[in-house]
Amino acid sequence: MRRSASAWRCGLAAAALLALPGTAAAQAAAGQPVLRVTFDQAVRMAIERNPSVAQAAQGILQAQALLNEMTALARPTVAGAVTATFLDKGTSINGVTATARNQLSGTVALSVPLIVPVQWALRVQAADSERVARLAASDMRKQVAVSTAQACLSIVALRELLGADVRSRDVARAHYEYAKQLRVAGAGSRLNEVRAQQAVSADAALVESSQADLYKAQEALGVLLAADGPADLVDEPVLEVPSSLDAAIASMASMRTDLLLLAGREKALARIVSDSWKDWLPSVNGLFTPEIDEPQTLFQRRFSWRAQVVATVPIFDSGYRKAVKAGRQSDLETARIAQNAAARQAFSDVRTARDALQAAERALGFARDAAEQARQVVEIVNVSFRVGASTNIEVIDAQRVARDADTSVALAEHDVRQAKLNLLVALGLFPR
Repeated sequence: MRRSASAWRCGLAAAALLALPGTAAAQAAAGQPVLRVTFDQAVRMAIERNPSVAQAAQGILQAQALLNEMTALARPTVAGAVTATFLDKGTSINGVTATARNQLSGTVALSVPLIVPVQWALRVQAADSERVARLAASDMRKQVAVSTAQACLSIVALRELLGADVRSRDVARAHYEYAKQLRVAGAGSRLNEVRAQQAVSADAALVESSQADLYKAQEALGVLLAADGPADLVDEPVLEVPSSLDAAIASMASMRTDLLLLAGREKALARIVSDSWKDWLPSVNGLFTPEIDEPQTLFQRRFSWRAQVVATVPIFDSGYRKAVKAGRQSDLETARIAQNAAARQAFSDVRTARDALQAAERALGFARDAAEQARQVVEIVNVSFRVGASTNIEVIDAQRVARDADTSVALAEHDVRQAKLNLLVALGLFPR
């Protein structure tokens, strides 16, 4: 049982340290102030301050910049140029300047996209990319919230494990003091005293280990909150599972951010594929260029202008556009496969989390019964030992069993909270 409990302790600490991929708990200096937050405050602070969320927000800004670029390319543009020309010698015919030795020319070019189906399609696709970036940011906020919630649950469980170890140490210490009194009074043996002292030492070691694991979890929560030190939870999370799972499952596709993100990507790629035929459409641009030349020459008036309409028609490209469309179609099919797989996984997550919650609640009931029975055994054995009806070994063994039973209750309670969180996440109801 202790080996299993130790594995659980390591698992809880590791889960807290790895709650956010790519991060590790910082080693705070002695006396580092602890940020104390509630469960709801922790989730909200992580969403607001976590660097991963900030990076996702930058993705939205990049998508908006791309949309603005595509919009600008489909609108008129104006460009000006000034040219100064210096020749070694000017020429004239019958007193009229044919070529000026020094001439200054100024032009303004107004370009107006008249028919640009490719640019129009790119603008719409950029708008789709912006929507996908917003969905990705929402999914990142959900991931950070879930990681924060898991770190909070780890802190609660590790604190309960620490409490169980402290209670066991205190009970063992009381038994040791009694065994010591008996030896001093001549009614007990040195062997019983040392056995009792050994139990105190073992429980004290567990207390130190639990305190270290709890601190690691607090540091991990501080990293998730972008705090300058460890963070601790001041309340116990309240996770309410909906009474009607059928209604929650029916609306799951519109609630889960990962499914919405995959659907958004699939829609954006489908539009790109459907717009591929526009690559073969001609584009028409209008160009108006006024020009001023000073001085005026025989062949150049002081003011002139030129207007052009330029049509570009794709005729032959050696299969380039066809290959591009094939690549786009492959990306679309890949996205659809991922979307279908995610939908199946989502329903599996719900079924698994629901069954796990039911099993965890039953296990918690049994664990609490076992813990209560173990405490009664400790009380009975202690009384029996004091009247000489039981041995020192029986007392220590009962204490060990009670300690393991309290640990099992703490772990079972953690399993119930974790199962509730998993079910809420699977249904898309966390964070709200």
